[in-house]
Amino acid sequence: MATLSMRKSFAALAATGLLLSAIAVPATAQNRDPAYAAARAAGQVGEKMDGYLGYVTPAAPALRAVVEDINIKRKALYAEKAQANKATVEEYALTSGCLLIAQTKPGEKYQAPDGSWQTRGNGPPLRDSRCP
Repeated sequence: MATLSMRKSFAALAATGLLLSAIAVPATAQNRDPAYAAARAAGQVGEKMDGYLGYVTPAAPALRAVVEDINIKRKALYAEKAQANKATVEEYALTSGCLLIAQTKPGEKYQAPDGSWQTRGNGPPLRDSRCP
C-alpha cells in the first residue's frame, strides 16, 4: 500500500502536466518502430505497472533490442523528470505506468495489479490502488 507521501508525490506529478508530456516522447518514438508496433499488436509486449514495457511471450533478440532501447529511454526520461519534480524515479515510473496502462487500446496487453498479463477490453483496465 502506498504511503501518504507517495500518494502526494503521485498527485503532484500528475497535476503538473509534466508527466503527460514525458510520456508522449517515448510513446511517439516507440510507435515509429514497425517491429515494436507489430509486437504490441500481436500481444507479445505490453505496458507494465512499473512504467516499462514487458514481454508477454518470449521475444526474439531483435524485439528484445527494440524494447530494451525504449525502456532505457523511458528510464532516462523518468530520472530527469523525477529529479525536476522532487520525486523518486520509482514514484515517477509507477505514475507513468498507471497512465500508460490507462492509454492502452482494446486488444493490447497490460500488466494487472496482481502481476498477470491482461488483454484490454472495451472498458477501463484494472488499476493499481497506488495509481493517482
